[in-house]
Amino acid sequence: MMKRGTLLIIMMISTLGTYSFKNNTEDAKKTSFASYYHDKFNGRKTASGDIFSNSKMTAANRTLPFGTMVKVTNLRSGKSVVVEINDRGPFHSARALDLSKAAFQAIGNTARGTMPVEYEIIDNG
Repeated sequence: MMKRGTLLIIMMISTLGTYSFKNNTEDAKKTSFASYYHDKFNGRKTASGDIFSNSKMTAANRTLPFGTMVKVTNLRSGKSVVVEINDRGPFHSARALDLSKAAFQAIGNTARGTMPVEYEIIDNG
């Protein structure tokens, strides 16, 4: 009985200790899926007012502020790319990011259409 109680207390302390180091949950790494823009969007205005180009390292997200720099890692390949948020979307609940084609190709295969990713904010613009 005493060993079980001690173990429970140790587990609680270690769990609470982990949370106390993550003061800002916005900086935490998140996992989701990413897709990429179709070429038809080239030359159109993004929600931030930028002109979209599939050759730039940019991305869309529903909530992150424009200008935020985000490191995106393909969970299949382990490759990473840094993109700037300059648009709103994707408008699909299972995906957190729409990457430019250049950013998507840098870390994944466009033949797949989507990829599982981990992403984290590296600069809030």
